Amino acid sequence: MGYQLSDLQRETLAEVFNIAMGRAAKAMSNIVNEEVLLSIPQIRMVPRSEASSLLGGPEQRVYSITQTLDGEFHADAILILPQARSMDLVRLMLGSPQQLELVTELEREALTEIGNIILNACIGTVTNLLEGQFSISLPVLQSGLCGDIIESHAARQSEEDVVLLLQIDFTVEKHSINGHLAFVQTVSSFQALLARIDRFIEKAAQG
Repeated sequence: MGYQLSDLQRETLAEVFNIAMGRAAKAMSNIVNEEVLLSIPQIRMVPRSEASSLLGGPEQRVYSITQTLDGEFHADAILILPQARSMDLVRLMLGSPQQLELVTELEREALTEIGNIILNACIGTVTNLLEGQFSISLPVLQSGLCGDIIESHAARQSEEDVVLLLQIDFTVEKHSINGHLAFVQTVSSFQALLARIDRFIEKAAQG
C-alpha cells in the first residue's frame, strides 16, 4: 500500500503530536483547575473503510468535533469521543451534575470547546513545524454512530480515502478517558503530508 508510514515518519509524527498534546493539556488544565494529562500512545494509518471498527465499532455512539484543514494538503481533523464517557470531561469543565440524556446547549458548547482546544493544538503544531500555510474551519460538533460519522467525511471524488488514526489518553482527576483523533484525507493528500514530513526530517538532520 502506498500510504504506510516508515518508522522514522511515525516517530516524527508521534513527537510532533505529543508536543501538541502537552499544549492542549496545559490549556485544559487552566479551564478545569486540575492537572490534565494527554498522551498519544499509538499512531497508525488505515483505509477509511476500516477506521470505525478500530474506534470501538461502527455502532458505537460517539461525539465528534471536526475542523477542516486546507492548504498544501487537505484533511478533516476529527476528535472522536465515546458518548458514554465524554460527558465526564464536560462536567469537569462545568461542574454539572446533569444526566447524559439531558445534554444542554451549554454542555454542547463545552464539548465543542474541548475539541477546539485539542484540534487547534494539533493542527497548529503540525503546520508550524512543517512550515505549511493552511486555512482552518471552525469546529463542528456531531453526535451519532461512529460508522456514520466516519462515512460522512468520505471524499467526493473517486480517489481512496485513508485515515491517520491517533489514540488519545485523557487523565483528569480520577477519570481516565480514551478518545481518538482521525485525519481523513485522500491518498494524494496524505502523500503531500509525507513529503512535508520528510523535508522536516531532512532539515532536522542537517541541523
